[in-house]
Amino acid sequence: MTKVVFFKQGDAFWGFEEQGHTGFEESGHDVLCAAISSMTMLVVNAIEIAYASDVDYFIDEKTTNVRVSSYAALPDYENDEKKRYAVSGIFMAYYYQLNDLLEDYYDYLEVEVIEKKYDGKKKV
Repeated sequence: MTKVVFFKQGDAFWGFEEQGHTGFEESGHDVLCAAISSMTMLVVNAIEIAYASDVDYFIDEKTTNVRVSSYAALPDYENDEKKRYAVSGIFMAYYYQLNDLLEDYYDYLEVEVIEKKYDGKKKV
């Protein structure tokens, strides 16, 4: 099972952590795993390239642990309100997309949101 925990501070989504293999199919043939991996990289690339914002990510292929975060989603770290909205929105969109997948893949996927203060880079 893959567990995805999203981090929020107030109303802003600012990151997530993924752990575990879905177990839906064998490695290399698991469409659910491929979907999650693709969406994860979409989030990273959207923040870094489309929104020109810093994104921190770590991928451990052996343990399947993935962490993605961006301080640009938070008002204490990013002055541009539109950029904050866009960055938080892409995290939120991923959260809702995974929740849609839960309807069909509830035995292979767990999704939750926790309130967590961002503990990364310096404030602006």
